[in-house]
Amino acid sequence: MNISLQNIDKVNAELTAVIEPADYTEKYAKAIKETSKKVNMPGFRPGKVPAGLVKKQYGQSILAEEINKILQESLFNYIRENKVNMLGEPLPIDEGPIDMKEGNTFSFKFGIALAPEFKATLTKKDKVAFYNVEVSDEMVENQITMYRQRGGSYEKLTDDQTYQDNDMVKGVITELDVENPVTAEGAVLLPKYFKNEDQKALFEGAKNNDVIKFNPSVAYDGNEAELASLLKVSKEDAANHKGDFNIQITEITRFVPGPLNQELFDAIYPKGEIKSEDAFRAKVKESISEQFAKDSDYKFILDIRKYLTDKVGKLEFPDEKLKKIMLANVKGDQSKVDANYDKSIEDLTWHLIKEQLTEKYEIKVEDKDVKDMAKEVTKMQFAQYGMLNIPEEYLENATTEMLKKRETVDNLIDRCVEVKLGAVLKTKVTLEEQTVSAEDFNKMFE
Repeated sequence: MNISLQNIDKVNAELTAVIEPADYTEKYAKAIKETSKKVNMPGFRPGKVPAGLVKKQYGQSILAEEINKILQESLFNYIRENKVNMLGEPLPIDEGPIDMKEGNTFSFKFGIALAPEFKATLTKKDKVAFYNVEVSDEMVENQITMYRQRGGSYEKLTDDQTYQDNDMVKGVITELDVENPVTAEGAVLLPKYFKNEDQKALFEGAKNNDVIKFNPSVAYDGNEAELASLLKVSKEDAANHKGDFNIQITEITRFVPGPLNQELFDAIYPKGEIKSEDAFRAKVKESISEQFAKDSDYKFILDIRKYLTDKVGKLEFPDEKLKKIMLANVKGDQSKVDANYDKSIEDLTWHLIKEQLTEKYEIKVEDKDVKDMAKEVTKMQFAQYGMLNIPEEYLENATTEMLKKRETVDNLIDRCVEVKLGAVLKTKVTLEEQTVSAEDFNKMFE
């Protein structure tokens, strides 16, 4: 089989593949023979259909299938062996109908989109910002408060205790100044979530058995669903009750966070690892710092991407061919191509830069790297729900399930490459390190 590549310009080429009878005759004959063993025809026992009859009835489609197999395999091998830096798939050039007949020579032409040539380089002369996030005492306390809430409980206030923000108020609510007032027992309020500050202030210093006059409609900004729930009426009827109400408080309940004790330490971190409150605070601060360190590395990847993209400059791409490839991928939706093409080129530029640097710095991703990344992603997912001390067996099972999906594995490999590449690139440039607050750091992602 003869395959040749002709460059049309820097980013376009034409590939021609010629398949001679000698390339397919043996495989075609074998395919006919195999088909004759499987095909069912009236008047013949299974496996005894003559090859000539099979060729007469199915020969053209079998030949087409074999030619296509040879063509695809040969194109793949040629592109790999000749290191053709191609974008997307070869696009067939239609030269009219093909006479799919045994003994013929077949010629196929394809348009090839070539990747632009460029060189991405970094030295210590290149300066890129790197942000170290300061972990404040307030952040540590907030995190500890969140952990303590998991072991907290609700306690009823005594008659001498007064309402505080976050408390839950329960009582009998009665409508005022109407002929047929609405009354609801066991009504529950969370004044903290009132939309109106004046209404919220009415409950400051309240105690059990106090009677407080307020306006639920104003408090909830006319939200009919919330009014209906409070007054225990239908949503349609809620709009008819916009006046004042009294609530006679029968109970105030306060959420009390769980204690800072060994039980909490063991629930968050491996059992026995943390044995004092000071050690617990230090470990929480360390955990927050570790997470921000990963976030800082991610921000560096975003910044180095922009820096390198700007340094490389605008690359020349075979726009016409790439748009055709995109059009095929979105099933002919031209509006999607038009809307997303520029962003796709931006992503493709970074992909090519990353690919070049990955090869230059010999970045390798092993199976262990992918598995470790899967574990890290799984831990992060559980951490969002406050679950940090995940049993190893459960973590292994979740990771195994994650690695069964090909698309997920590809994404994990890409993340591994970026993490490893980021670590290398940090040593190649001059880092302009800055210490920033978490608030200022988070604003960078807005």
